[in-house]
Amino acid sequence: MPSPQMSLPAADLQELQSTLADRLYIQVSGWHLYLGDADLAQPLAIECSALIDQGASVAARKSLEAVTVPVAGGASKLPLSRLMPPAQLRELEEILESYCR
Repeated sequence: MPSPQMSLPAADLQELQSTLADRLYIQVSGWHLYLGDADLAQPLAIECSALIDQGASVAARKSLEAVTVPVAGGASKLPLSRLMPPAQLRELEEILESYCR
């Protein structure tokens, strides 16, 4: 039986969401769309919070796969990981390190 998932306290979750909104972006054809502007910071913060007990690297990778982004008016969905450059994954891992206890 898996261990119960830990999640961040509300204040930490809000702080994480704010950090993700301002520092992470998706990249499409050279354009950077920050997660706060794309309304993706909250779902990513919630996913990361649920997985934080697995460590920053695992939480980052699994969360980016779990959060899907509707494209083409919702006709299709892509995992967030497919829209972020590799440097943004490393940035997310660094951000999550401070929440791993």
